[in-house]
Amino acid sequence: MKMDYDCIIIGGGHAGIEASLAVSRLGFKTLLITQNPDKIGALSCNPAIGGLSKGNLVREVDALGGEMAKLTDATMIQYRVLNRSRGPAVQAPRAQADKYAYQAAARSVLEKQKNLTIFMDTVTDFIIDGDIAANAKIAGVITQRGHRITSRTVVLASGTFMEGKIFIGEFDAPHGRLGEEAALGLGASLRRRGFPLGRLKTGTPARIAGSSIDYSKMEKQDGEEMRPFSFMDGTLAERDSLPCWITYTTAKTHEIIKANIHRSPLFGGKIKGTGARYCPSIEDKVVRFPQRERHHIFIEPEGVSTNEMYMNGASSSLPEDVQRDFIRSITGLEDALIVRPAYAVEYDYLDPLDLYPSLESKRLSGFFAAGQTNGSSGYEEAAAQGLIAGINSAMKMQNKPPLILGRAEAYIGVLVDDLTTLGTKEPYRMFTSRAEHRLMLRHDTSDTRLTPKGREAGLADDSRWEHFLEKSKMLDEIKELIAQRKVSADTVILNDEEFSRFPGELIERALLDKKYAGYIEKEIRFAAKAAKMDAIKLDPNLDYKFINGLSTEAKEKLIAVKPLNVGQAARIPGVRQSDIALLIILANKK
Repeated sequence: MKMDYDCIIIGGGHAGIEASLAVSRLGFKTLLITQNPDKIGALSCNPAIGGLSKGNLVREVDALGGEMAKLTDATMIQYRVLNRSRGPAVQAPRAQADKYAYQAAARSVLEKQKNLTIFMDTVTDFIIDGDIAANAKIAGVITQRGHRITSRTVVLASGTFMEGKIFIGEFDAPHGRLGEEAALGLGASLRRRGFPLGRLKTGTPARIAGSSIDYSKMEKQDGEEMRPFSFMDGTLAERDSLPCWITYTTAKTHEIIKANIHRSPLFGGKIKGTGARYCPSIEDKVVRFPQRERHHIFIEPEGVSTNEMYMNGASSSLPEDVQRDFIRSITGLEDALIVRPAYAVEYDYLDPLDLYPSLESKRLSGFFAAGQTNGSSGYEEAAAQGLIAGINSAMKMQNKPPLILGRAEAYIGVLVDDLTTLGTKEPYRMFTSRAEHRLMLRHDTSDTRLTPKGREAGLADDSRWEHFLEKSKMLDEIKELIAQRKVSADTVILNDEEFSRFPGELIERALLDKKYAGYIEKEIRFAAKAAKMDAIKLDPNLDYKFINGLSTEAKEKLIAVKPLNVGQAARIPGVRQSDIALLIILANKK
């Protein structure tokens, strides 16, 4: 069969952007299929990138050679480091982004990329070579307009569009985003072939006209001095920093929502998908926390060239008349004008237990999935998965082993391992608490941990590599100077003449490394023990049904996950220590 492309990427969201750039930059002929090229890189919900643990993901994507950090730096309109009052292991950068500038920048990068073509259509089915039950291979896609396009690999990054449906009170429609058609037929095609799919739900708040807000009744939240997310950018272009605003719901807000709760499709039974536990709708918060007298609402600018403001904390699927009433009961929003209504969206997702840690399907060779398609939530989680899926698509076409990051190496490793080992029944969100080695995973150390891996994979180009080597040399010099002078981690040396030739952020990093050296050494020892378990390989085709001595629950879980090593098997809930001991014996015999 003649191959039209080496790789086809389905979807132009944050996972699709990173996947298509990774594959094309590694020299493969790539096609990105999206319903609307104007919506590439759309910030569908909040106009912000980063945050707790998410900022770490963005910097890790950058360290490997991805694009999200650069796009953020180019379109940033406010910058803050969250958790300043707490330890460095849980601090992370967050930026408000100009959402329309972000989209334009993302599209521009893709259009300029060699080996990459953008095509406007909707994928509705797949071309498969062989029987799904016996070593089938992906061979391409079929689109809504009848195109049959062949490829060696496919990355599915459909976001909320696969069989998507939106809800606003009594109104519902087959959309992936308000005003944009769902990818109908795609989920049905996978279900027909036996793929395990489920339904998830997410939502977004209303956007209101900034000119209709009374800011005098709100708390102003200014940003800090802007600093780059990308390790390649030493400085940022001069620009204004736009403030955010904090307000609160009132007793009247809660009364209006309670009086109309029966009109919510979430509580009326129309929505079947599971919603995000850590990002509930405003009606969900009012019902679940009746003791709370008020809830925070963050008013965030959507961009420099628009009057729209985002209501962070007020996601809803209530009817538009109820939305208008409860919004106008919020302090400072008494005369608010709704520009775009809030809505909920329900969509199909692929059970990530059906994927290897490379994000390749266990049942269809050459088929990868990334982002919300895998049950995650958030732009940053999507970008991280898209990058890994793209790299591993290219690795497969080169017959090279996949890039699989460990839990002690990156938040990306934690994210992918959680999804493919534990699975998820609700939209997965990254938290610092999920990373047991978080002190080793500070956002400022992402390049040291991952740029060598990006170089090995072929994504860290000569410019990035030379920059990394130069920075590493400076960091070593700073640490040596600190050791010679016996400078304590609490000593202020930023204005010391001997340190003046070094960038301030490198000095800060060296001091943090020194301050937490004992804790980091302890984490390294724990990580080394885990690495030994991960080094004991297991055959993914091992038939656990016939292994005597394994518990019944362990057999069921091991058959579902098909772990690639003993370490992964040990992280599966329900697999006991005695089961792991038996697996080690079997692996050693092999």
